[in-house]
Order: sequence, then C-alpha cells, then structure tokens
Amino acid sequence: MWIIAPLLCGLIFGAGLLISGMVQPTKVLAFLDIFGAWDPSLAVVMVAALAVSVPGFMLAGRRERPWLAGQYFLPGKSEIDLPLITGAGLFGIGWGLVGLCPGPALESLATLSLGVVVFVVAMAAGMITHDAWQQARLTAQRERLLVSATDG
Repeated sequence: MWIIAPLLCGLIFGAGLLISGMVQPTKVLAFLDIFGAWDPSLAVVMVAALAVSVPGFMLAGRRERPWLAGQYFLPGKSEIDLPLITGAGLFGIGWGLVGLCPGPALESLATLSLGVVVFVVAMAAGMITHDAWQQARLTAQRERLLVSATDG
C-alpha cells in the first residue's frame, strides 16, 4: 500500500498540471507578465492547491501519525533566512526566464524537446552541486568541531 499512495498522488498531480496547462511555459510566463497580457489561471491553480492542502494539514495536525506512513515529514523550520531568500530568488529567476518549475519540467520531458531536456539536466546539475556544497560545508563544520574539542 505504501507505494500506491505516492503513485496516485503523482498521477493526480501530473494530470492536474496537464489539464491546467501549467506544463506550457507560455502560460506560466503570461501569469508572470502582470503589466502585459496577464493570465490569472495560475492563481486559480494555487488557490485550488491551498483549498486542498490547508484542510489536509489541519487534519494531519490532529493525528499522531499519517494513515499510510510510519511518521510525518513536516518542515521543522519556519523562519525566513538568507538561504530561503536566496533560493526563492534563484527559483524565481529560473521560473521567470524559462516558464518551467521542477514538476512541469519533468512532466514536459515526455515531449523530448531539446530545450526541456537541457533545462532538466541543468536543474539536476544545480541540485547535485548544491548537495555537494552542503556536504562539504557539513564536513568542514564537523572537522572544526573535532579540532576545537581536541584542543580544548
């Protein structure tokens, strides 16, 4: 059962992206063009997502554990910090330049469009680079702690 729930969620998400047209970069870019030919349909998609997720989170808050998993994986961090602002800015720049975010980009791979393939490869390279940088930072931090513990 544990594999059926994410499969169904992914299928529903993918179908929603296709039906709403959110896999079309031109539709997303039209939403971002607030001073031109603005297309508010992405706002409708976001409101619909909130209409489903808010009650879901409220229901989840009353349960000790999820129905189809051993534990919740809820975010533990809620403050706005420099990494959040930097990441959101970079995401926004990429989204504004291309009109794709990760979900629709992966779904658009089915078109075998060279532009989409290049975008997804570049996105994956960025994620891998970030993970390597984070790992190097954590390793350096642990080494500093070990050195200071042996010195002191």
